[in-house]
Amino acid sequence: MSAVPDVRYIVFLSLLIIGAAAAPRLGCAAEPVRTTVQEVGEGLTCQCGCGLTVANCNHPSCGFAIPTRGEIASMIRKGMTRVQILDAFRHKYGEKVLSAPTVEGFNLLAWIIPYAAVGAGIVFIVLAVARWRRPQAEAGSTYPAAPAGEQFDAGLRQRLESDLRRQL
Repeated sequence: MSAVPDVRYIVFLSLLIIGAAAAPRLGCAAEPVRTTVQEVGEGLTCQCGCGLTVANCNHPSCGFAIPTRGEIASMIRKGMTRVQILDAFRHKYGEKVLSAPTVEGFNLLAWIIPYAAVGAGIVFIVLAVARWRRPQAEAGSTYPAAPAGEQFDAGLRQRLESDLRRQL
């Protein structure tokens, strides 16, 4: 059994697993039917400087999170979906208000690069291990092999043995 098919199989499975893990983040998941203030608030970054989402901002008198939660609640009452609400805030404040980059244009790289880096690392490790496990004869030697049937010079052999005996 050769190491090459095993490597290809492992690389294929690794890429398949990475693709499956990335699919929900790339917008392949279905939109939930009922939107809550908590869900939408987790998609927005609070602009007060705390670094948390609007849903998790813990400042009791936050000038951004508290009014934003009320605005989200009124948008939900109007029948807007999570995606529509996030788009409205993105249009109003720009990309910085979103807690995660969008899955379009240049921002798509923010979602793809980490998975591609993990995939490349797995491929590198698998190929390195396969190379290390390969027998030395298969890997090739830096010294040329002696032709079959060629004998060593008997005089040189005797000289080598006598030199070795003198040193011991």
